[in-house]
Order: sequence, then C-alpha cells, then structure tokens
Amino acid sequence: MSDAQDAPQIYLITPSEFDLSTYPDQLAACLDATEVACVRLALGTKDDLRISKAADALREVTHARDVALVIDSHILMVERLGLDGVHLPDGARSVKKVRKELGPDAIVGSFCGNSRHDGMTAGELGADYVSFGPVGVTPLGDGRQAELELFEWWSLMIEVPVVAEGALDADLIRALAPHTDFFGIGDEVWAQDDPVSALRDLRVAMGG
Repeated sequence: MSDAQDAPQIYLITPSEFDLSTYPDQLAACLDATEVACVRLALGTKDDLRISKAADALREVTHARDVALVIDSHILMVERLGLDGVHLPDGARSVKKVRKELGPDAIVGSFCGNSRHDGMTAGELGADYVSFGPVGVTPLGDGRQAELELFEWWSLMIEVPVVAEGALDADLIRALAPHTDFFGIGDEVWAQDDPVSALRDLRVAMGG
C-alpha cells in the first residue's frame, strides 16, 4: 500500500463469511470496475483449512490485478500462503514483534480504534498504516467511534498512512476524504444487491 496522492484509495475488506464458489468472481468484478489498493481477508472462522482455501482463491484474483492481499490476524499464514501482509487488531501491541518476524517488505497494519496514542505507537514501531474506526454509528463494539477530528489531527501531524473504516456511508466519506489516505470498505458494499455499483458510488463520494 502507498500513500494516497489525491483522492483516498479503497482498502476492500472481505465479508466475515462468504461462499468460495461465488465470492472470488464477485471480488474480481469489483477490482475490475474500480481501482482498489489492497484487499483484507477477514474471515470470522478459525478453521485453518477454510482460511487457506479462501486465501488461495483470493490471492489468484488479487495478484493477477496487482492488488495486495493481507490477512486479518493470522500472522503465521502470511508467508505460508504467499500473502502480502497482516492486519493486526490489537493496536500497537504486536507490531514490533510481527515486523521482526515478517521482515521489512511485508505489509503490517494496525487497527487502533480511536486511540491516538496506540496509533502513534504503532507507527513508531513500524506499522505501514494505522486504521481507526468505527467511523459511523454501529450497535457493535463498545460504542466508541473514531471522530472526524481524529483524522483531521492525524493528517496534519503524522506521516503514517491512515485508514478510516467501519459503518461508512457516502456523507461520512465525503467529510473524511480530505483527511484520510484509505477507506476500509466491506459490508457497506457486500450487503448490497450490486456490490460493483455500490463500490463505484462510494468511489465517487471519495472524489475519485
């Protein structure tokens, strides 16, 4: 992943559950229709075999299009499955160790909720990007949100690329677009009847 030059870039997050007979084609259609910087495999299962099969299928789709594929949480699977990196859900706690294990070329991202401190620490320890969220209102989690002011401050003070994710809509995207490098988009499109069209609409809201 690289810094956004003008409009923010799309960081596409898979559903937590999907059908391997149909989802890779759906993902391919989205990647062919709209420029995407990175895809995160974010399956909710702990089944090693299912994750491996999904990673193999999505790697063929993403790498054929020069799109990076990272996996949520499963550090040991990165090298074994030929993935580009890992997204860590625990703030700054694992960044230093994982960077050492995976080396300088792997993508290491860190989800930091709405904590400036965790974000800054993760960046200092070698994270390639920091993700804040949820941005929108959601019944999930503990009710805390990553507010616009956090992204405004980060974009002025910190050079590490930042991802805005969680319960996004077109209005939030328009407000955040000047202050973030990437939008982490997942259920916002996969829950729609036409994910390709939904992704295009959100791309327009980003200014791209």
